[in-house]
Amino acid sequence: MQATSLEFGVVNAPGQRYHPAIIAQAAATLAEMFPGRFWMALGSGQALNERITGELYPPKFERNERLRECVEVIRALFSGETVSYYGSYITVEEARLYVKPETMPKIIGAALTPETAKWAGGWADGMVTVSQPYNKLRKMVGAFHEGGGEGKPMYLQVHLSYSNTDEKARQGAYEQWKNNTIESIVEEEIYTPEQFDSASKYIRPDDLDEHIRISCEPEKHIEWIQKDIELGFSNIILHNANSEQEKFIRDFGEKVLPVLKKESIP
Repeated sequence: MQATSLEFGVVNAPGQRYHPAIIAQAAATLAEMFPGRFWMALGSGQALNERITGELYPPKFERNERLRECVEVIRALFSGETVSYYGSYITVEEARLYVKPETMPKIIGAALTPETAKWAGGWADGMVTVSQPYNKLRKMVGAFHEGGGEGKPMYLQVHLSYSNTDEKARQGAYEQWKNNTIESIVEEEIYTPEQFDSASKYIRPDDLDEHIRISCEPEKHIEWIQKDIELGFSNIILHNANSEQEKFIRDFGEKVLPVLKKESIP
């Protein structure tokens, strides 16, 4: 990242695999190295990643409570305190950060449902979510605002598939990313490749449209992204969910981004 001026971030689930004090140290170091450019999104986790510790993987409401404790610890460390914390889920003894960047990174709440978006609105510096059909995405934004997030930045990861033809784009997305169609309430709980294969066994290529934006037309992708911007998303991350990355980068760089950039100039 030293060769660019790009803003960048990570998604992390502190509390089980990673202690929040370790996350705070790593985040502060990156904020020192790349002033004003680094942000981090925190979520409650997935069994796929967290269960390997051998500890009990708690239900969603407990994972949310654990996440709030982690956020308290991280923010206290960011403020320069020496932190001792004895919560229901997290323990810290005399931790302190000796890296002190001028601007600490924003703590963004990761949300996949309106319920989580509303909850994150009360404590997060912003929200990150993934692309959904327009009406569902609008509900996410409304819930985040209702929970206290109005005026805070919103980030969107767009799952798309772009190729020479719609058929190739659809097939490429199906081969690479069909698991993305599994409902989040299920996806958070399953944890082996076999379980993911079973959960996606009956997914058909035509089932992808609610989850992945499939089109061979740059104009269609421009239209979709324009609607995202109208909803208030200030940071949009484009993920091409097939293997044709060179074509995606070239065509979007030449045909999509210039149009959006031109429209963003007052």
